[in-house]
Amino acid sequence: MSLEKVFFGFFVLLAATLNFGFFLGDIGDPTVHTSIELYAAIVVGLVAAILKLGDRTHIGAVHLATSLVAVLQLIASAVLYTIAQVTMDPIPRETMSTVVSLSGGALLANIVSVILLVVETSSFRRR
Repeated sequence: MSLEKVFFGFFVLLAATLNFGFFLGDIGDPTVHTSIELYAAIVVGLVAAILKLGDRTHIGAVHLATSLVAVLQLIASAVLYTIAQVTMDPIPRETMSTVVSLSGGALLANIVSVILLVVETSSFRRR
């Protein structure tokens, strides 16, 4: 068993589940979307991306690309969410909808990454 693959799989799945946890709920209700979960998804997504930096395979490059897309969308979501929390009280539904929609795009990238992980794992043959 490769410890590197275990860590990568763990962080890919954790990033997806944290992102899903933030995304789930009424799209315009800020009370069901906690900023801590959003920031945790960013940190875990960054770790998953960093773990794929040394991989020189094609599927490794696609994993890195999906991780970077997810992190960029989550960062955009977090920036907008932070600005809204600081400048608007309460946060308008339209703004919260944009924050959650951005995290939804990141969730899609995370799902693609999980699918790639499953395909890569199922195609692996012992020698």
